[in-house]
Amino acid sequence: MRKTMIPLGLMLLAGFLLSGCASSDEDELRSWMAQERANAKPRVTPLEEPKPFKPQAYTAADGMEPFNPLKLIQVLRKESAQANTSANLLAPELNRRKEPLEAEPLDAMTMVGSLDKKGVPTALIRVGTLLYQVRVGNYLGQNYGKITKITENSIQLREIVQDGGGDWIERTSTLELQEGSK
Repeated sequence: MRKTMIPLGLMLLAGFLLSGCASSDEDELRSWMAQERANAKPRVTPLEEPKPFKPQAYTAADGMEPFNPLKLIQVLRKESAQANTSANLLAPELNRRKEPLEAEPLDAMTMVGSLDKKGVPTALIRVGTLLYQVRVGNYLGQNYGKITKITENSIQLREIVQDGGGDWIERTSTLELQEGSK
């Protein structure tokens, strides 16, 4: 008898607890919400009147029309001329055999001296622990640098590099004599 009284007592307790959740407050809340919806009025700001359109006369009739096919042809010719000069700069450099000093960057090279061998100016360049002799026409550095002039104090190079737009341009660089550096 005790075993049947415990579940019965629990069921009665659960029933009392659920009866506390009556819908009297819920009905009051629903009626308040309906009243608020009825009283609420939307606030819509009126649209502005559209401004009248005043067409303007085309005053640049004596200039070239922006959609003229001749204008496009001029631009295309200019771009192809730039591409040709860019390709003309780089093509001979790609077809020749690379020299040993083209594998090293210019900052890794130091000019340590110059001499005159049979009337031909020659410069001495140190890369790491090795010493190289170079003449006008030899190549240095990783930017297709060709030696154009050797003086007692410096080596002048013509390099071919890419600019910000991807076009190949010529640039001059100088390697100067490093005195007393060890």
